Amino acid sequence: MAISASTLDLVATHAAEGRKARRIAQPVVDALTADGFFRHFTPKQYGGHAGRPQDFFLDQIAIAERDMSTAWALGIVAVHNYQIALMDRRAQETIFADGPDAMISSSYNPVGARAEKVDGGVMLSGRWGWSSGSAHCNWVLLGGVIPEEGYRTHLVPNTQYRIDDTWFTMGLQGTGSNDIVIDEPVFVPDHMTHKQMDGFNCLHEQGPGVYDLPWAQVFVRVVNTSAIGAVRHAISLMRERAGMTTTDMTKSNADPDVLARIARAANLADEATAVMVRAYDEMEAADWRPTMLDRVRYRYQASLVGDRCIKAMDLLMDVAGGRSVYAGSAFQDLWHDVRMARAHVANNPVGFARNYANMLMGGENGDLFL
Repeated sequence: MAISASTLDLVATHAAEGRKARRIAQPVVDALTADGFFRHFTPKQYGGHAGRPQDFFLDQIAIAERDMSTAWALGIVAVHNYQIALMDRRAQETIFADGPDAMISSSYNPVGARAEKVDGGVMLSGRWGWSSGSAHCNWVLLGGVIPEEGYRTHLVPNTQYRIDDTWFTMGLQGTGSNDIVIDEPVFVPDHMTHKQMDGFNCLHEQGPGVYDLPWAQVFVRVVNTSAIGAVRHAISLMRERAGMTTTDMTKSNADPDVLARIARAANLADEATAVMVRAYDEMEAADWRPTMLDRVRYRYQASLVGDRCIKAMDLLMDVAGGRSVYAGSAFQDLWHDVRMARAHVANNPVGFARNYANMLMGGENGDLFL
């Protein structure tokens, strides 16, 4: 279901407030909840929509056209309900006991984690960064590597961790992507964890349908699609600038070079959107069971979005005018936001290009998160 026009207007109205407060304004969270954004991926038996990924990401782009931070943070929060749908039935029942609009943040990087396998579960402690939207959430998904077993995601309630206010950044300030800290080890039952290989092999307790799609094929898009909306937002700012006086006529909206840059930037955003939608349409046509080569291809394509959007923003920033250099400039904020997104490990295409080319040349896949 599409996000309502009134909610999109609300997102725009509260964008500056969210950037200043370094968290999304509560009225925005409430409006998106009312629109069903957080239940998009929740299974139908728990009151959700079990919706298609392409529909969700088109909504995320629309939100990002008003505020990229909102689209980034709450998009990540909402997408986690897809992973919950793949977990043990007991985990699903716990999470959705209070309704389909569960609010869960995450930090999958296991670098600061300490995970020890014990009888019936895992003892978990450590520090995790970049947990977007965590201030609004009751649960968190935390990555950890168990010696001699491998990677798992651990589902932990907010009574067992604290949020360390570390999010002082050049962009995406409103995402509130603070650190999650567990000082003393907490027990996480096995049924509240998700093994990496279960996600890779698409093992779950749902019936045939959208949940047959590998979890990573959903997550890798949530950390870059909002950048497409930011580019479209920047183009709307260029349009609003039409008719403004400037001492540099090469930066007038009537200048042929400026018009060409706007066209190229808009096309880069359109291409990124089209590739995303086509990928999910292909997956749906394959009953949500893409081949391994396609999984690698889709992973690589997703990783290119950040670079495409940076290119688009650079095209526009060069002709955005002198006012764009001042702190607080809406254009400069967008330029920083898109560059922040590129810093996410999923948006660095180098390793994914190597893996894709290797498979095209007859080699084996080397990525377990796809």
